Amino acid sequence: QVQLVESGGGLVQTGGSLRLSCAASGRTFRSYAMGWFRQAPGKEREFVAHISASGGVTYYADSVKGRFTISRDNAKNTVYLQMRRLKPEDTAVYYCAAPTPGTIVVVTRSNQYIYWGQGTQVTVSS
Repeated sequence: QVQLVESGGGLVQTGGSLRLSCAASGRTFRSYAMGWFRQAPGKEREFVAHISASGGVTYYADSVKGRFTISRDNAKNTVYLQMRRLKPEDTAVYYCAAPTPGTIVVVTRSNQYIYWGQGTQVTVSS
């Protein structure tokens, strides 16, 4: 089992940057691919980014491609989401999540993830 705790959210102006972190418990973190999702008020949770267990494969939603970067440090049991050129439409609660251990394909649907953090709020002011 994996427990996930996000941090790094906050209020930022349009065009600014934030880096989210997701700390994972357990000694098997390196076995898990990881993902970031977000949910804005009144909207469904949407996929943001995915990274493979080794960190060698990444995949992004079109809405964030070129602005966001997902990375991980398996020695620190942490996955990151570097967000640049933020827009008001990026405002949401951001969640990190883990799918079934050993998942090797890119997974973008929320129902493919079994462990979730509590979320961190990102607000981008115009």
